[in-house]
Amino acid sequence: MKIIEHETLGNPADVLELKQVQDRTPGAGEARVKVLATPIHPANLLQISGQYAAAPDLPAIPGGEGVGTVVELGAGVEHLQVGQNVLLAGVGGTWRDEIVAPAAGFIPAPPGDVEQLSMLAVNPMTAHLMLADFADLEPGDWIIQSAANSAVGEMVIQLAAQKGINTVNIVRREDLILPLKSLGATVALVDGPDLAERVQAATGGAEIKLAMDCVGGDTFERLVETLGYGGSIVVYGTLSGKFPELNMRALIANDVRPRGFWLQQWYTTASQEQKQAAMGALVPLIASGAIKTRIDSRFPLEEIGDAVNRAAASGRDGKVLLVPNAV
Repeated sequence: MKIIEHETLGNPADVLELKQVQDRTPGAGEARVKVLATPIHPANLLQISGQYAAAPDLPAIPGGEGVGTVVELGAGVEHLQVGQNVLLAGVGGTWRDEIVAPAAGFIPAPPGDVEQLSMLAVNPMTAHLMLADFADLEPGDWIIQSAANSAVGEMVIQLAAQKGINTVNIVRREDLILPLKSLGATVALVDGPDLAERVQAATGGAEIKLAMDCVGGDTFERLVETLGYGGSIVVYGTLSGKFPELNMRALIANDVRPRGFWLQQWYTTASQEQKQAAMGALVPLIASGAIKTRIDSRFPLEEIGDAVNRAAASGRDGKVLLVPNAV
């Protein structure tokens, strides 16, 4: 089997290595799965470089989701079949060409685009949970988000449009606005000091119930100013690397509620029923093509250095996928 592994923390292109390890026959209750597609996320790069909230146990094989095909089953496995495609959301270490792991960690995949399904468990799940868990949103309600052109941001736009929820989408550059409008964005604006006033004008003074921020710094502070009474702002990242000043007047007089969201913690604490419900809401939309993630490029494992460099590049247009067994 081929694996991507790192023994130290550091720049991903420098510390990641392609290695060959002994093939293993699945034991009782296990399955052997050929990996078809697995994405590279910013969180993967942060964890490899030692800048993530949770440090990996070294040596480590990165990767947390993907799609593969069952090629062999151990004794006693009844819910899978050889030749069946499965989601790799429950096994970890997906940056390799084959995985042998407990069969319970593999979820049967529905018919649909393999590459889109390979990205289901992180960005679509993040967007779905932030929309579902932090405000009682009804059709016609308004939300606002920063970094709206990110993979999570674009998924928020698509999921909100499916529900009839209006979105205000904040970006850094004018040229990012039209692509977001084509996805279903209600309003798209370039960030700036007068953001709250421009949001009021663009929405006709609508009450904004929920803000989502992964930038931090001044952007967080400006999003707080746009919220209606009792609105929540959910923080799921700090791309700017800057900590904001907390607007105490907004907290006291406007009852603004700062919240935090970390998907890894949700997967740790959510019940099996909650996970199944969330997956059940997303899988039909992704399998049918109703919501999509843009794909920038695809790389074999042998080009891991180029792959992670492309994933970190500011000019890429969508996700970078590893395709160990391209179909």
